[in-house]
Amino acid sequence: MSNSPENFDWDKFETQGFGAGYSKAEKAEMEKMYDDTLTTVQEQEVVTGTVVGITDRDVILNIGFKSDGLVPVSEFRDLPDLKPGDQVEVFIEDQEDPNGQLILSRKKAKIVSAWAKIYDALENDNVLEGVVKRRTKGGLIMDLYGVEAFLPGSQIDVKPIRDFDVFVGKKMEVKVVKINAAFDNVVVSHKVLIEKDLEQQRAAILNNLEKGQVLEGVIKNMTNFGVFIDLGGVDGLLHITDISWGRINHPEEVLNLDQKVNVVVLDFDDDKKRISLGMKQLTPHPWDALPAEVEVGSRVKGKIVNVADYGAFLELMPGVEGLIHVSEMSWSQHLRNPQDFIKQGDEVEAVVLTLDREERKMSLGIKQLTEDPWTKEDVLTKYAVGTKHTGVVRNLTNFGLFLELEEGVDGLVHVSDLSWTKKIKHPSEFVKVGDNLDVVVLELDVPNRRLALGHKQLEENPWDTFETVFNVGSVHKATVLEKSDRGATLELPYGIEGFTFPKGLAKEDGSQVEAGESLDFRVTEFSKEDRKIILSHTATYGEGSESARAARATKKATAAPAAGEKKDNKAPKVQKEADRSTLGDLDALSALKEAMMENEKEAGVKKLEAAAAKKAQNSDDSDNEASESEEDNA
Repeated sequence: MSNSPENFDWDKFETQGFGAGYSKAEKAEMEKMYDDTLTTVQEQEVVTGTVVGITDRDVILNIGFKSDGLVPVSEFRDLPDLKPGDQVEVFIEDQEDPNGQLILSRKKAKIVSAWAKIYDALENDNVLEGVVKRRTKGGLIMDLYGVEAFLPGSQIDVKPIRDFDVFVGKKMEVKVVKINAAFDNVVVSHKVLIEKDLEQQRAAILNNLEKGQVLEGVIKNMTNFGVFIDLGGVDGLLHITDISWGRINHPEEVLNLDQKVNVVVLDFDDDKKRISLGMKQLTPHPWDALPAEVEVGSRVKGKIVNVADYGAFLELMPGVEGLIHVSEMSWSQHLRNPQDFIKQGDEVEAVVLTLDREERKMSLGIKQLTEDPWTKEDVLTKYAVGTKHTGVVRNLTNFGLFLELEEGVDGLVHVSDLSWTKKIKHPSEFVKVGDNLDVVVLELDVPNRRLALGHKQLEENPWDTFETVFNVGSVHKATVLEKSDRGATLELPYGIEGFTFPKGLAKEDGSQVEAGESLDFRVTEFSKEDRKIILSHTATYGEGSESARAARATKKATAAPAAGEKKDNKAPKVQKEADRSTLGDLDALSALKEAMMENEKEAGVKKLEAAAAKKAQNSDDSDNEASESEEDNA
């Protein structure tokens, strides 16, 4: 054969160079055979290569190209058992660098492959598995085949997640829900996988839901009014009043988040969107365990769990409560604030007043632990009419005040029985709540538990004396306290008040008396029964004055004789004598009247002074008694 080695023409080869002895056709055939052994590669694509060598720095790969490629050994850390002959995917970055070397990257190959899987998962609704790398604001960062993806906190589970750190480092299956190609952002969800798994379970629960059914659930949220429980894709509300038979202020006192609990279905709407659950209904009602010896009249002990305006609730045992109405806290008929007697948390003993086991209601009383003061044997003598007492002002009304003489014994002091001299419109002008007040019993009605009391009756009625001092026609210095269209109120001696009409305020010079002025006023009307004194300043100088009355009397005495009478020449002389006699008699009468008035006034003043001295002496005696009492107590 011409191509055999022994027939090779070495001379021709050496003189003409390599390949010079081949024809063009032979050369083309040989080049074609050589090219067929090489792979045509494109930059920026992923190919499969075979490991042909491993050095300290690089891994040598053969991808079928005319030259081998190098990949940093650091990109194979996830393959510690890599050896020659293994096949791996790499990314062609450059067919030939300045050194003529083929540049490959396994890292970029993994990313390109990962993005291909991510887009395919979004398009075909595939499930991907990744690893949670770290937590971030609002969720988690996952590694999906080398690509970072964001898992929002709301998409982790169907129930709220409070601690994201527990998921870091764990594998998790997710679905791709959104890709932002411009920023290479991927958003994934684990919740959609759970929801699909729960759909069948939710449908089964709702289809079989009925009242009285007992279910197991997990507490997913707590509020001050109750807890929301996940029943397996269906949420129900366990109200705070259905957690325990006893009173609780917040569900967290007895329950915890993520706690598994058994509940009973109490109610639900037609669409089964609102489900009411209960826990206490799974245990017997405490009323069923109430001892038989608890009956009307028996004494019970417990703790005050609530105080309202109308009373307080006493808890005998968890779930068994009785109401102590405010009227059953004291024998007093004057109701007060329950807080005056009881505070929440107090340990209290009470008496059972009513008991209905079927309705599970009980009313209690604490005043029954003490004797009713109105039923005591000495009540008739202790509060007999005329007896004197000291009490505490408990309440003020428009018509008077209520005075507590002892616990359960109240009396009424009418506003008209507070003072002999002052006209009091409202008791607040005289006393205030909490003050001590001395009184005398005016009326006693034991069957109706009523006491009529008086304060002014502790002193003698000064109006008996005022009748002699402020008699009609007498003049007194008075001060105008206030004026109105009806007239003016005057302050008279001895602390009493008088009244004058507008016409009695005119001065002699024509001006009007103003508030604050002190002038002489004449008494024109006096009424002891009504305790009323009417006066007038005008009467001190006008038609009502003494001089005006004397002038009218003189004029009458000197009047001309009637027609038909015989004229006497001695008439003028006799008339003059008569005039002198009449005027003398008038002067004598006037002097006598003034003397009588002065005597009456002096007697009245002495009586008033004696009364004032007696009042002062009584006050000193009371102070001495109080001092002695304080010393005895000390």
